[in-house]
Amino acid sequence: MSHHQDDLTDLLRRWPHEQGRITARRIAAGDGRPLVQVRLELGLLQMEWTGRPDGQQPDGAPSLFDLHRDRLATYAQESGNPEGFVLGVEDCRALRDEAVQYYHRYVAFMALGEHEGVVRDTTRNLALFDFCRDYAAAEPDRQILEQFRPHVLTMRARARAEAALAAGRPDGALEALNQGLAEIRHVFDDAGIGDAYDASNEVQLLRGMRDALVPQLPVSQRSELEERIRAAIDAENYELAAILRDELRILDDRPRA
Repeated sequence: MSHHQDDLTDLLRRWPHEQGRITARRIAAGDGRPLVQVRLELGLLQMEWTGRPDGQQPDGAPSLFDLHRDRLATYAQESGNPEGFVLGVEDCRALRDEAVQYYHRYVAFMALGEHEGVVRDTTRNLALFDFCRDYAAAEPDRQILEQFRPHVLTMRARARAEAALAAGRPDGALEALNQGLAEIRHVFDDAGIGDAYDASNEVQLLRGMRDALVPQLPVSQRSELEERIRAAIDAENYELAAILRDELRILDDRPRA
């Protein structure tokens, strides 16, 4: 006697896949807790709304990353120094696999306009990148995630900017985009590839958002920008001054009403 199989045909027919775009939705589980689903070409992905996306709790911890952070805290307390703490090759691989789960979820959150969730999960993955960079025993494990950092910073900046716009705060959106650009600039400079900054897709995307945003700013913000540029130059913060000067140029270039 065969068991009843959980055929997904009806479910997939009711919710068709749309080529070229991320189709996501929020649903309630049997016990009422929120879940997020993503429709894929060959089926669907279902994730927990909070905690580890697959709902697992490794050794009772909210995530593997939490587990290792606890290990580090214990190690530092016992030895009086976090210096000798290392992550093995297997630890790093498992942490990267876990980071991929959070990546899938923040992409789904972005499609849903759940900005808070995007900021939460991107911030968490950036902290995991730092952790592997700082504590991995093997050099490749220290480096491998760094190539994704600009993308994650971009997603976070976009989510913060869109949340500010939704709250009617274009100035907050501008601030979020500028902060994201400054963070990405640091990544490129630290990697010794500052020359590639201007041409990178991430930078062009955030600058494009910023260009679209500036016309929405009130005139009063122009003089405020000039003030901030002077203050940044006085403080020898040339990087910030350059970003602010970009903004001012955009204000200058826009057609007068």
